[in-house]
Amino acid sequence: MKAVILCGGQGTRIRDVADDIPKPMIRIGDRPILWHIMRTYGAAGIDRFVLCLGYKSWAIKEYFLNLRAQLSDLTISPGRPGEVHYGKADFPEAAWQIVLAETGLASQTGARLWRARDHLVGEDTLCLTYGDGVADIDVAKVVEFHRSHGKVATVTGVHPPGRFGVMTVEDTKVTSFSEKPQVGEGLINGGYFVFSQRVFDYLDEDPGLVLEQQPLQRLAADGQLMLYEHHGFWQPMDTYREWRLLNDLWDSGQAPWRR
Repeated sequence: MKAVILCGGQGTRIRDVADDIPKPMIRIGDRPILWHIMRTYGAAGIDRFVLCLGYKSWAIKEYFLNLRAQLSDLTISPGRPGEVHYGKADFPEAAWQIVLAETGLASQTGARLWRARDHLVGEDTLCLTYGDGVADIDVAKVVEFHRSHGKVATVTGVHPPGRFGVMTVEDTKVTSFSEKPQVGEGLINGGYFVFSQRVFDYLDEDPGLVLEQQPLQRLAADGQLMLYEHHGFWQPMDTYREWRLLNDLWDSGQAPWRR
């Protein structure tokens, strides 16, 4: 199984933290938030990733190209440029396989998944989330739930303050999906999706295709969108205040998502 992580947005609301790197590379502690998200999937035994890149994509590529050097002891010989010996690769990230997929500078979320489809051939089940939020979610349980119902899609519902898309739910079936209404109450889209390959029947090549609009709305209307309700910690990182909150939790050693 592969986890797709959407990493291409411009993160305009958090430019006061960093405006020279993409939002998934903004650090919580000494690691990018993207690394924290990937560790959540790693805890579920998922170590193959497709990162959907866009804005300032080279910053993400450069980080992972140099990840081994960052996490290993190095032996170098200044008189012999290019000769580097790495210490034993005994860190969990050594097992990761990462596709760094260019999905367009201005592509929307649905378009990014569509453009990554060639890297997902043969995957009966795939995970997808956003590159700007963390949770103490058990991804393995979300996948188990998804496989139990046989529908096309599972979305994780959470209960933070308003300003996100609201879902109407009957039992565990999502009956309607409304992205970011002005008013409303209910569960919101916390990401951590699981899809079958049939999700691509709801996508197309339109670069403006927003996953959270027509595709999820059609899935809900067709009875193909199911809900996994997460009652634990979930926090996006859209503003300086939220970035500060996540760093304070990490620095205290009490971060709920710590693996």
